[in-house]
Amino acid sequence: MGRLLLLLFLLLLLATGLGFLALGAFPPEPRTAPVHKVIPNDRFIRGS
Repeated sequence: MGRLLLLLFLLLLLATGLGFLALGAFPPEPRTAPVHKVIPNDRFIRGS
């Protein structure tokens, strides 16, 4: 029973390591979206 748990733990550790290596080798593309926020520009208002 102890060897089975150790084997499962090592397989889980190996799978996690392979997953991180795969993410490092092929990172996901970042999501891009246009920004629709208006930034007020008070510099061109008369009297300031």
